[in-house]
Amino acid sequence: MTTDSTAPETGEDEVVAARAADHAQQHVDRRFVRLVTEFDRLFRKPSDGGGALSVYLHGEPVVDVWAGYARPEQRWARDTLAVTYSTGKGVASTVLHRLAERGLVDYDRPVAEYWPEFAAAGKSEITVRLLLTHRAGLHRLRDLVPGPVDRFFDDEAVTAALAAATPDPRHRVTSGYHGLSFGHLVAELVRRVSGTSFTEALHAEIAEPLGIGDLFFRVPPEHRSRIATNFPTLTVAGMSWERGAQLMSRTRFAAAAETTPRGFARIMADPRLHDSVMPGVNGVFSARSLAAMYAALACDGRLGERELLRPGTVEVIRTRQVFTPDYVLAFRIPWALGYHGVPMKPSRAEPVSAFGHFGLGGSGAFADPETGMSLGFVTNRLGGKLTPLGDARLTRLGTLAHNIAKKIAQES
Repeated sequence: MTTDSTAPETGEDEVVAARAADHAQQHVDRRFVRLVTEFDRLFRKPSDGGGALSVYLHGEPVVDVWAGYARPEQRWARDTLAVTYSTGKGVASTVLHRLAERGLVDYDRPVAEYWPEFAAAGKSEITVRLLLTHRAGLHRLRDLVPGPVDRFFDDEAVTAALAAATPDPRHRVTSGYHGLSFGHLVAELVRRVSGTSFTEALHAEIAEPLGIGDLFFRVPPEHRSRIATNFPTLTVAGMSWERGAQLMSRTRFAAAAETTPRGFARIMADPRLHDSVMPGVNGVFSARSLAAMYAALACDGRLGERELLRPGTVEVIRTRQVFTPDYVLAFRIPWALGYHGVPMKPSRAEPVSAFGHFGLGGSGAFADPETGMSLGFVTNRLGGKLTPLGDARLTRLGTLAHNIAKKIAQES
């Protein structure tokens, strides 16, 4: 357990002692006790579900905690995993950046050079950079693949349909968030340039170099019992997902309604989800694994003696590429190459140095090169009381962690 000479805040010793007494040895650097106290407040009763939080500072773990329930009457444990929705986009993008650094793919070359079928329907000039910044015009998944809901579990069919699809013309003007399709597109590009499956590339490019596990898209059967049960059922403004999508299709949020296939809520609750590779939506991670990956990105591409990316590459991939009103989300998103800027509080000001990816429901992870900090947060409690789409939990935790890390830097 990390200690320092600073006088403890009220309750600090109690928090540290309680975590140290846990049979699984949760870890809290006492400088981050306020952060852990805030985390604990999120999961006070079974209806709050559960979650895990991990923080690295300058490549060293300073917080590794968990709380609440993975499923009714089963507490969250050290090895519990969670479905994190769009959080996986940042992981998938990092795999591609490893390949780009070795010259296997060039951000400014057309996707079709690596994936010839992608050139169909006027997409021959769409570059890898445009794809990574949601400017390929391929946000639509609704009715993309005809047939029953089960067809969406066919990764090859969905990917082929995207390659054949006509792009939305608005992609020439601004970004249009590829809510689910982004993952299929990046996974196929990785497969084409690496010559291996996406899951093999994930292991070779991230898990093995960093010495971490618990990064899954297609989850091995022996690990599926570790996955927390997500709840509540996905809804939109209190309506079923399908009804909500129908109503949204008649408003200025029509493009957002097109990003998910019919039966999306059922798909996300189906065990077959874990047989598929959908990096835009079905990533299964621990907070620990996410924080470790982003710890390298927060520290010039290195985690201790292990190198993930070179410093120059990190600078390129985190640089903002677009900040115009997104035609799917209807507000400005500071897109970098596969990540978005992470504000530590709601603001229209210039973005802070943090970058990463949040997911539907509240999970997410980011790197903050300004302070050398990374944070991973996963939860099975989707959103707040009003909507499962998301809430401010990650923003609050991130803001507090960022402020603590800045204070540590100022005092050192």
